[in-house]
Amino acid sequence: MMKKIAVAVATASTLSFANMAHAEAFDTAMGEFDVSMTATLATDYIWRGQSQTDGAGAIQGSLDIAHESGLYIGAWASNVDSTDFGGSSVEIDYYAGYGGSITDDISYDLSWTTYTYPGNSSIDVEEALASLSLYGFTVGAKYAYDPFSALYTYVGYDFALPYDVGLGLHYGLTDTKDPLNGVDGDEEYGDWAVTLSKTVLGLDVALMYSDTDLGNDCPYTSQDSCDSNVTLSVSKTL
Repeated sequence: MMKKIAVAVATASTLSFANMAHAEAFDTAMGEFDVSMTATLATDYIWRGQSQTDGAGAIQGSLDIAHESGLYIGAWASNVDSTDFGGSSVEIDYYAGYGGSITDDISYDLSWTTYTYPGNSSIDVEEALASLSLYGFTVGAKYAYDPFSALYTYVGYDFALPYDVGLGLHYGLTDTKDPLNGVDGDEEYGDWAVTLSKTVLGLDVALMYSDTDLGNDCPYTSQDSCDSNVTLSVSKTL
């Protein structure tokens, strides 16, 4: 059961307070709010190096609302492979958090997320996140605490290439061992990704290569093996 439920720790939305550069600003009696909506078409939905759609395409969308204080809330949704999610074909994530900048080069993000799967609430997951970004590097940790425990730690580096092309590097480690909660096992694996991105005609285009060290052992999905993936996505933020 642990292996099957672990797949429910879906990727936390990459949309956060710090990523809302295209948001629409509104002045209210409670201060300024930024609101953004994003629609994405992707050739796959990759979570920690593993396909969540069994290699099929994904349609994803999000709505984010951020206050000038740094508080934000949002929702993100995607189709998923129903075989791996107990019959549910949709994932809907709800999150809230607080983010801000310490200096022009250092920022932080603290958030809580619940991952829901309509039609099968038994695999819904609660997760807390903390991350720190400095001089292009980001280090963070995500801790899933309900209905089971798992720790995901990661590091990334983003920088600009010529012709307004962005390059992102990522490495993460999933660890389901948690002695504090009585979980004693050896389920641990790493994933990594390299992403090229560019804005073309108002669309955010990204090409990502991702892989894991799981090899032919793919415990979190119904796939026969956890092969490397090349994923193309096109997003539009309003």
